[in-house]
Amino acid sequence: MKVSVKTPATIANLGSGFDSFGLALPLYNIVSVEETVLPGSGIEINIINEKNNENSSLVNVPTDKNNIVYKAIELLYNFIGQVPNELKITIKTEIPISRGLGSSASVIVGGLIAANELLGHPADKKVLMSIATEIEGHPDNITPAFVGGMTFSSWEEDGSVIYRKLPWNDDWKLMVCIPDYELNTDISRSVLPKEVPMKDAIYNLKRTAMFVDALYTKDEELLKLALKDKLHQPYREKLVPGLVDITNNLKHTNGVIGTVLCGAGPSILIIYNGIGVSEIKEIVSNTWNYFNVKTNFLNLPIEKEGAIKIF
Repeated sequence: MKVSVKTPATIANLGSGFDSFGLALPLYNIVSVEETVLPGSGIEINIINEKNNENSSLVNVPTDKNNIVYKAIELLYNFIGQVPNELKITIKTEIPISRGLGSSASVIVGGLIAANELLGHPADKKVLMSIATEIEGHPDNITPAFVGGMTFSSWEEDGSVIYRKLPWNDDWKLMVCIPDYELNTDISRSVLPKEVPMKDAIYNLKRTAMFVDALYTKDEELLKLALKDKLHQPYREKLVPGLVDITNNLKHTNGVIGTVLCGAGPSILIIYNGIGVSEIKEIVSNTWNYFNVKTNFLNLPIEKEGAIKIF
């Protein structure tokens, strides 16, 4: 028996919502899990670059028991008192790696749901989300990968994940600007301070409250304020050449609501109200060209559904 699950890309943080806000995008990874029929065949992991896009890090992805998909599945098996012995795992990738688009969360979630189906559903969604978050380290990408849409989530001390889906105004469009280089998440996290000034924590607390209210009231001016951040983006700017310039150059561009890092970067998300597309692309391209960075633009809606079994 083989089970395959398609899981969307995700963008975390969205400015002020560090490690808590996330949204799903219609780019997908597909993870297939099957029990092999030959005893002693062990674990086989295959990775297929579905779109032949520039995922140079794929060559460095482990295809043994160090693979994050296997590690997640192993935790699920351990949860029911078993050990995965003979498994074939196939990962078809469409989501660029190390660009801040939730590629790891996507395959973790897909692998867990597929393995849970294969085992006869011993774990409910709460358990699966907890296991996935334990592997990923934070729930901001995991949650929208599971349930789709715009979410906020919290990883509690008991290991559980509390989340809610939030409304998104379809008049607010998303432009994902993907640079032609990668940024390892561990490196991006390493530049963050262990402690932050109280005034910066309070600043972000205000902005997250504004964010939620702006979503429910569809208040564009409030969202502009809510996207500002002092907890992570100021520290990561030096790792993303041109980010400050792009943000400043777009600040007064017609139609632009805000510019934020996609997760840990280096991709950039521009939220706009549907106008000024050509001008926005020109500004981003010209700015990044100055830093010898080429850009791939994706204009995408929010993916309102999360991971789904496809066959």
